[in-house]
Amino acid sequence: MARIPEPEHTPDGPAYEGRLLARPDEEVVDQGAGFDLKTLVSRRGVLSLVGVGVGAATLAACAPAATSSTSTSTPSASSDTSASTSTPTPTATADATETSSDVVLPDGEIPDETAGPYPGDGSNGPDVLEESGIVRQDLTTSIAGGEPVDGVPLSFSFTVTDMANGDAPFEGVAVYAWHCDAQGLYSMYSEGVEGETWLRGVQVADANGQVTFTSILPGCYLGRWTHIHFEVYPDVDSIADSANAIATSQMAFPEEVLNEVYQLDAYTGSAENLAQVTLDSDNVFGEDGGALQMATISGDSASGYVASLVVRVDTTTTPTAGAAPEGGGGAGGPGGEPPAN
Repeated sequence: MARIPEPEHTPDGPAYEGRLLARPDEEVVDQGAGFDLKTLVSRRGVLSLVGVGVGAATLAACAPAATSSTSTSTPSASSDTSASTSTPTPTATADATETSSDVVLPDGEIPDETAGPYPGDGSNGPDVLEESGIVRQDLTTSIAGGEPVDGVPLSFSFTVTDMANGDAPFEGVAVYAWHCDAQGLYSMYSEGVEGETWLRGVQVADANGQVTFTSILPGCYLGRWTHIHFEVYPDVDSIADSANAIATSQMAFPEEVLNEVYQLDAYTGSAENLAQVTLDSDNVFGEDGGALQMATISGDSASGYVASLVVRVDTTTTPTAGAAPEGGGGAGGPGGEPPAN
């Protein structure tokens, strides 16, 4: 087994190969995607890092495909109806060093959408963005730890571009992502899980403008198409105030993927809820059927999925979303109606 690299101790703090660690309290191998990517491209002996092969594969798999259409792999035959909570390990199919020049851009800016009733960003009460440890890649447990949530593994990435700067990669922006669990529950809000913080986290965009999260595929609750919320902030220091968000939007999932996943026991009720809404009737995606917010996705329910979305942000326009309504919202409202435990 490869040796875990030791940080160097410098007057300015712990460093590795002359670069200060982004997360001084954690090991070199836990410094995040941006730090790892710079390490990968700056040295020849990359295989001396623990798990670097897996890290590179994850980054490559999550790089946006050079197409704006949705693609899915042929589902694997399986008689198991339970959902796995292991880290997604789909096969990497893209080069980890892709830049924005390889990305096919959508036709417009990412639509501004409501943050919904359950943002946890301080706009309507609970504020997970104040908690130490919120900057993390793995969202499957609460920040304080505990058992991972049940569901089909999902690795998802956003590639953020700066429209005001010729769609250059928006390096350094912070992306806060959150979503419900397999049963449609939101940590910090839903009955019985108010003290949990799972399925919420922040990542800082690397030189390619990309952030990547490890999670599960969300369930479908009454009144809404399956989605993941996200807010884009100018930098990680700006997340202390939700009013600083420069974009607030949601990522949608293709129906064929949801139909497969929602046959699993962990997603009881999701198939019935999905059957009552369409992309065209959904009050968030309905304006254009989610054309600019539909994830490009590959994988299957047995091994997990890899999803990506290109997020074009125009800082010359005024954000029109982000403030969350008080309370939970009813079915058909801005957030739908997640079930209580």
